[in-house]
Amino acid sequence: MRLQAGRSVRGTDRCSRAWAWLLFACACLALSASARDAAYQWRNVAIGGGGFVSGLVFHPAEPGLLYARTDIGGAYRREADGRWTPLLDWMGAEDKGRFGVESLALDPSDPDRVYLAVGTYLHERGDDGAILRSSDRGATFQRAALPFKLGGNAQGRGNGERLAVDPNDGRVLLFGTRANGLWRSDDGGARWRELPGFPAVAKSRAAWAAAWREEQPIGIAFVVFEPGSGAAGTPSRTIYAGVSTKEASVYRSDDGGASWQAVPGQPVGLRPSHMVRDGRGRWLLSYGDEPGPNHMADGAVYRFDPADGSWTDITPLPRIAAQASGFGWGAVAVDARDPDVIVATTFRRYVPHDDLYRSTDGGRTWTATFARSAFDHSTAPWTLDAKPHWMADVEIDPHDPERIWFVTGYGVWASRNARAFDAGDTLQWTFEQRGFEETVPLALLSPPQGAHLVSGLGDVDGFVHDALDASQQRFSGVRFSNTESLAFAGQAPQRMVRTGYFHNRPEGAVRGAWSDDGGRSWSAFAQEPPEGDGAGRITLAADGERAIWQPRGGGHWLTADMGGRWQAVKGLPKGAVVEADRVDEAVYYGFDPIAGKLYVSGNGGVSFVEVDAQVGEVGDWFRPEIRPHPQRTGEAWITASWRGLLHWSPGKLERVPGVDNAHSVGLGRPANDGDPPVLFVYGEVNGRLGLHRSDNGGRRWTRIDHDALRFGGIMRHVTGDPRLHGRVYFGTEGRGIWYGDPR
Repeated sequence: MRLQAGRSVRGTDRCSRAWAWLLFACACLALSASARDAAYQWRNVAIGGGGFVSGLVFHPAEPGLLYARTDIGGAYRREADGRWTPLLDWMGAEDKGRFGVESLALDPSDPDRVYLAVGTYLHERGDDGAILRSSDRGATFQRAALPFKLGGNAQGRGNGERLAVDPNDGRVLLFGTRANGLWRSDDGGARWRELPGFPAVAKSRAAWAAAWREEQPIGIAFVVFEPGSGAAGTPSRTIYAGVSTKEASVYRSDDGGASWQAVPGQPVGLRPSHMVRDGRGRWLLSYGDEPGPNHMADGAVYRFDPADGSWTDITPLPRIAAQASGFGWGAVAVDARDPDVIVATTFRRYVPHDDLYRSTDGGRTWTATFARSAFDHSTAPWTLDAKPHWMADVEIDPHDPERIWFVTGYGVWASRNARAFDAGDTLQWTFEQRGFEETVPLALLSPPQGAHLVSGLGDVDGFVHDALDASQQRFSGVRFSNTESLAFAGQAPQRMVRTGYFHNRPEGAVRGAWSDDGGRSWSAFAQEPPEGDGAGRITLAADGERAIWQPRGGGHWLTADMGGRWQAVKGLPKGAVVEADRVDEAVYYGFDPIAGKLYVSGNGGVSFVEVDAQVGEVGDWFRPEIRPHPQRTGEAWITASWRGLLHWSPGKLERVPGVDNAHSVGLGRPANDGDPPVLFVYGEVNGRLGLHRSDNGGRRWTRIDHDALRFGGIMRHVTGDPRLHGRVYFGTEGRGIWYGDPR
């Protein structure tokens, strides 16, 4: 409705307008009530780190301004109180392929400006990348789309930085890509073009490297400007770029990037990963025979002096000619105030272990620091038995030389007293991960007794979360790399089972375990089923006596003695997902997403029968979730992707109205005993993608997340709390576990 100035209002109009304002007021009240219903407070479950931090960038002029990038968990800015602020939680499902950060750059002349090159995967299903630019330290971003993919989670992701801002002219940025050459922006990152004069080797197969099952392009590993080659407001003329190749790899331009030549005298046979400038105008470079992180068996550290063109090998540990050292060098850094102080990190040195080396004489002599170090694990007790590894970046705080920072595959460490170490003291390290959550949850439970949350995670196994705001110890007794499935007995919730996977499986290790104390300590199953490759899915009968395990690549197997004997389950197709009833130990449910069929067992999982009501094919790519009613046997909710949310009660399989697409579902405590459990669904409800809640069995829904906080992508493993009305938990794909409570 639009009011028109100067128009007279007649009586009939006044009446109509009175009704209009009344209806408008009622609508506002309804919207206000809806907003109150939807208002949630969201927090991360505190674990601390848990993923690979691929790079750190300090601002050279602003004390305390530090950023971090990750391979799958976005980027962060560190605050004055020592906490980290995530910068990309506004990203949603449409950007889930851009949550990995390939590179990060700051404008040396403007501390408010930050740039991110985002894009996670190189494969054909990956999304094209983008350059994000911010003028308010990452509070908001603008986007420049790129016509190619980036590799934030690919090989060489710890190299860098590929993205650089000219220190003399902040309008000029360069971005070294993996397979598309060198790109330039002259307007602060809004528009980009390729520089055609960059050497073709950056696009050749010589700049590819082996991944797990394939080769991937690594391309240009870093770009750096020579600050002395320009003046304020005038772009730098001299630029260096490193290509990840064992041929001539370091190139120089003296005309602002129009033409390039290989730097004479440089080492060959190794790939460069980092290049940093010291206070005397020389450059330090780290090398590996592969770009990491999955492979590296040789490497070196060199110093290049442009004044005389000399290259000097300053590798901390002696190298034997024509013989690989068995490990490489991840990164090198120099004290901004004292060019004689240098640090370098080993990479994939598993015997005896990775280490950080420090020199106070310009690289002539070095000291290994970890033998005389003390690591403070108090902020994340689970790291006590986690060894520093994948140390792909190291930095010395340019404003505080006591602080050395290095990354690992599970977080960031920083020293407190580097100069005291030089005098003979023990080097003190703290785990700097407050507010920094990068785990990938693979399974979540909220049982009716014990801790409110038990988690299974990728790479760091799992936790019993006695407190949600403080990091805990990991599972004890049996330790997996990944815990991929968890289950508890509905009528005996202290009994739990889990399955997992080892990155390097010990000989004879069983990949299934059980617990009788709510997940605190675990014992291995006697043996695995006779087929399959561990992990997969497992469920546990309501009384805790029988478990059905479907390992990777295998069928469904039943045990009544925690793995002593296994019996093949009958009547289920191989791709069906199975879940035990929460009340009746004889009842199990199975759903086959390929055919869209539901199966039920009433004889303790020995055999299943197909029910009459079916929904049709969903797809073999989808992993359904089955959530049985916590107090009533024979009733369950099932996610069926684009087929919606299904509700099963004896003899009836129905689609819940309004749910257009269901990815994950959880059940929570109702407001009143006897009411239906609260339903939490991540998916599309009434045409809106998000996390939705219903307190009346699905008749009405309220979206409880919001567009400004979308958790970096899609939500998984949605789980309601059976003891706290309104509480919900869910996992992400690199931003840890979240939980929400009504405000």
